[in-house]
Amino acid sequence: MEIVGKIIQVLPLQEGVSKTGNPWKVQSYVLETQEQYPRKVCFEIFGEERIKNNPCNIDDLVTVSFDIESREFNGRWYTSIRAWRVQQGDQTAAQPAAAAPQPVAPAAAPQAATAQPAPAANTQVFDASADDESGDLPF
Repeated sequence: MEIVGKIIQVLPLQEGVSKTGNPWKVQSYVLETQEQYPRKVCFEIFGEERIKNNPCNIDDLVTVSFDIESREFNGRWYTSIRAWRVQQGDQTAAQPAAAAPQPVAPAAAPQAATAQPAPAANTQVFDASADDESGDLPF
């Protein structure tokens, strides 16, 4: 998934050591979308190399590629938005024109009103005239 917006806050770097003794780093940012009704989204970049390769500063317009994941801990659910790539600028507008959807060809002339397709095998057809005199449906 991708989201485009402006970085409005850089949160403090979090560091630690895993149970297996490996060091880890997580950098979190707050992005604000550039829509009619802007939304604020907090995302994180996990790992020292990814943090170095994807620098973000306040007021940068960025396109963030991310994964969403939820985890359960002690009966509560926690959701994280973990970025795997941050590109400067609005990369959604830079998509090649060849990737744009092609117009759909107009449909053929409609069939006559009396022509009805035959029902497929094992398909029941509802006939309102065969129902009771009132013609009302039971719901």
